[in-house]
Amino acid sequence: MKNEPLYRIRNLRKCYEDRCILQLDNLDVYRGEILALVGPSGAGKSTLLRMLNFLEPPSQGEIEFEKFSFKNGSEPPLDLRRRVTTVFQRPVLLNRSVWDNVAFGLQLQNNHDSNGVIQSALEKVGLERLAKQRARTLSGGEAQRVALARALVLEPDVLLMDEPTANLDPANVTIIEQIASDLNQKSGTTLILVTHNIFQAKRLAHRVVFLLEGKLIEMGSNSEFFNAPKDPRTMSFIGGEMIY
Repeated sequence: MKNEPLYRIRNLRKCYEDRCILQLDNLDVYRGEILALVGPSGAGKSTLLRMLNFLEPPSQGEIEFEKFSFKNGSEPPLDLRRRVTTVFQRPVLLNRSVWDNVAFGLQLQNNHDSNGVIQSALEKVGLERLAKQRARTLSGGEAQRVALARALVLEPDVLLMDEPTANLDPANVTIIEQIASDLNQKSGTTLILVTHNIFQAKRLAHRVVFLLEGKLIEMGSNSEFFNAPKDPRTMSFIGGEMIY
């Protein structure tokens, strides 16, 4: 899948003191695709995700998003920031009802006429019957689905997902993967997924990026990446070997 690039990453560096943990020379993210970022712990995946959500500025280089150049010293306008939403591995839920948690982001945007949108989101994630329940009493899988519903109501152009199914049971993994796939197919939402689950990347992603020690080792379509990797380190990683 290759539409127009939504993100353009050029000569990107993220360093803390004397240690550079991310060094990407060239990476495009295309509108409407599902891009999976894979690699061992410490490869820079979550750091990249935070930068794509404008939470951390580059130390060097830039991330271009819809013609806005995000670089050290620049601050994205609020309307652009609102077009990107993140679902984290461990969602932070308010000590309120499921409904109130899903409504929270809309309230911050002063959107108070949103009952139909909230109800629709809860139905999509299968939690409409738990709307009045305290969110902090939910299981891990249910809590993650609340976080997804909270993202859905904002109708983002880009949904960033950081290990969204880690430590969840297979049933909840299946539900969350289906929600993500439907969101991409039906709404055209661009998804960028960080996952340690190589099988999840294979099931969901149009393209896959393999990061190692902060560097892009390989990038390709789903078929190319899993069936004909060019770098032997990629082949080892797909095969389940420890790569450091």
